[in-house]
Amino acid sequence: MYLKLTKEIKTAFLVLSGIVLFIFIFNYLKGENLLSNSRKITAVYSNVEGLAPSAAVTINGLTVGKVQDIRFTNDGSGRLEVLMLIDSDFKFSKNSKAELYESGLIGGKAIAIVPANDGAANVVSGDVLQSDIKPGLTELVNQRLTPLQEKIESVMLSADDLLKNVNSIFDDQTKSNIKGSLAQLEQTIASFEQTSDALQGLVNENKNSISNTLTNFDKISNDLSGVSQTLAEANLKETIKGLQSTITDFDAILKGIEQGEGSVGKLMKDDQLYNNLEGALGQLEMLLEDMKLNPKRYVHFSLFGKKPKPYSSENSNDKPNQ
Repeated sequence: MYLKLTKEIKTAFLVLSGIVLFIFIFNYLKGENLLSNSRKITAVYSNVEGLAPSAAVTINGLTVGKVQDIRFTNDGSGRLEVLMLIDSDFKFSKNSKAELYESGLIGGKAIAIVPANDGAANVVSGDVLQSDIKPGLTELVNQRLTPLQEKIESVMLSADDLLKNVNSIFDDQTKSNIKGSLAQLEQTIASFEQTSDALQGLVNENKNSISNTLTNFDKISNDLSGVSQTLAEANLKETIKGLQSTITDFDAILKGIEQGEGSVGKLMKDDQLYNNLEGALGQLEMLLEDMKLNPKRYVHFSLFGKKPKPYSSENSNDKPNQ
């Protein structure tokens, strides 16, 4: 005998199969595979903005699971509990860290498990991992731009104050003075241009003379170079040596005079010789005076052979007959 399937049994079997299939598909869409040996772990975050169910869970960049559910914790703190379903058989420590990070430039987020190689027990279903939030590109840009924005605002305020001060300084009178100064500067530049043109004309007119002058200067420079070379080649060492010898001899002569050696030294140092010379000069002076007063005693002409009187000191002062 065999069991005859009735329409009611077939209908009940189809309904039960549909219910089981619905449950399986529903859980699969939620990220839970009823046929796999998956591990369920959780992590608690203060903010999961951008994270959605079915987001990838990775280890070293390899997807090992998905985010199954996100819900508030029961302590009323407002923190969020993220339930992750790990499909991989890779074993990692329960002290590992679940790091929330941006998975792309659009803003989507995922969770990266950073394994802790500390030798602790491996994670099992129901464990709670330590959580961390890795700053995304947007947050890094905001961190960089915020100080820059403050500096720009400060610079803009300083520039605004500077412009106000400049506007307060450049009143109508100052603007008029500046315009006058610019006009005078323009006239000065025009005068410089005229002077430059005049100098250019003068140079053009005297180009030959200037060329001759430069040629003569070059010739003089060459002559001076030749004279310098001649002086350099001259035996200056022997000349300086002879000059030093002459200075040494002259110094010896002066030293001898200082010590009373020689006629000049004795004349300068011997007082008796000086007194005798002074006395001789005095007598010579008296003799010349007497020759002036009594020339007949020294020059005598006698037609009759009369002898002149002998000279004596008593009549040396006799006056001639008038």
